[in-house]
Amino acid sequence: MTKLNVPILLGTAREYRQSEKVANYVLKKALGFGFESEIIDARDLASDRTIVDWMYKGGKLPEKMQKWKEIVQKADGLIFVIPEYNHGYPGEFKIVFDMIFNEYKRKPVSVCAVSDGMFGGARMLEQVWSLTIAAHMVPTTYYVNFPFVDKMFDEKGEVKDPATRSITESKMQKMLEETEWFAKLLKGAE
Repeated sequence: MTKLNVPILLGTAREYRQSEKVANYVLKKALGFGFESEIIDARDLASDRTIVDWMYKGGKLPEKMQKWKEIVQKADGLIFVIPEYNHGYPGEFKIVFDMIFNEYKRKPVSVCAVSDGMFGGARMLEQVWSLTIAAHMVPTTYYVNFPFVDKMFDEKGEVKDPATRSITESKMQKMLEETEWFAKLLKGAE
């Protein structure tokens, strides 16, 4: 059977972002699970002024966003790695998300919520679920929170604390399994 294609969107362009550690961790787990995957970086997509101009002026979709559109069209599912900024999601994530719409329809999406606080992005997660439902996506019920992210990982990108590692890996496994289940189900329904 062909591997399921499940790209990861790193939803922040902030300098010194801790979410990049999480995206690399998630990529490693997704590849180990058997997905075909890659990290798509909001920094590469939403940092160009022509993108913002296009949002207001219309016309032809900018080349960078055309790439995102093609990635989503080919995807069997998506994983979003998004930090919580001021109880919400980053503007770059919203810019990237809003560039396309129909391509999201019936795609399963899992979210990894990131925060340097103890709630691990829980407030942002609620907003993203509403967003994905509005785009006719299928949000999975398993998600992974990454609280205290600035202290969570060692220099090799592994979760430092053994108890936290065990919980995180268990939640990650459940999230990947559910992403796979929905991806297979929805792929068969086309």
